[in-house]
Amino acid sequence: GYTVIANAQTNGRGRYSRTFYSPADTGIYMSILLRPCRFSSGDALRLTIMAAVAVCEAIESVSGRSAQIKWVNDIYMDGRKVCGILTEASLSLENNMLEYAVVGIGVNVNMPSDGFPDDIKNIAGAIFSHHKSDVKNHLTAEILNRFLSYYKSPQLPELTEKYKMRNFTLGKNIKVICQNSVKNAVAVDIDDDCHLIVEYHDGKREHLSSGEISIIQNNIKDISK
Repeated sequence: GYTVIANAQTNGRGRYSRTFYSPADTGIYMSILLRPCRFSSGDALRLTIMAAVAVCEAIESVSGRSAQIKWVNDIYMDGRKVCGILTEASLSLENNMLEYAVVGIGVNVNMPSDGFPDDIKNIAGAIFSHHKSDVKNHLTAEILNRFLSYYKSPQLPELTEKYKMRNFTLGKNIKVICQNSVKNAVAVDIDDDCHLIVEYHDGKREHLSSGEISIIQNNIKDISK
């Protein structure tokens, strides 16, 4: 539960070593260190699920507006990405259990005064369009309290339902992005382990536990990344 929070990051990192824009005074940039000895490698995804639900609930509590999840780890409001989550872990080869995990959460709370850089200005958004004093402290506390509550009871079936209820990926035409290929599919469902069930054009189904998807743009505005 040891948590490091930064006011800014000079080299914020997202998935697949992408940069995460982290200007001063506008966002929450936190890393939560966990030692989940009861978690196997197959349970690691659940940490990201806990964080995603906790962030959505915290945003809704503080702002009074709804937040949605794009599988597996992005939070959106009004078609714009306002939060990214990156979970990394170390696995013990002796027992296939996690030795430690770090859950990184980056939240765009207030709009940067100069706006977002050109490469993300059509994708990124913020919870508040105008600066609100002390809201970052309130939101941080809400996220941590909710996340740690789920962390203490990781097998709660209602956690999966909360994640699924907020997930706008379902029913959409998507691209499944693998290391050496991109395949078109439909996001059909989310199973009890929060794997995304996709169906390809040939009728074959697959349960995705990791990787990346891109929602085809004609489904919903500006969420292709």
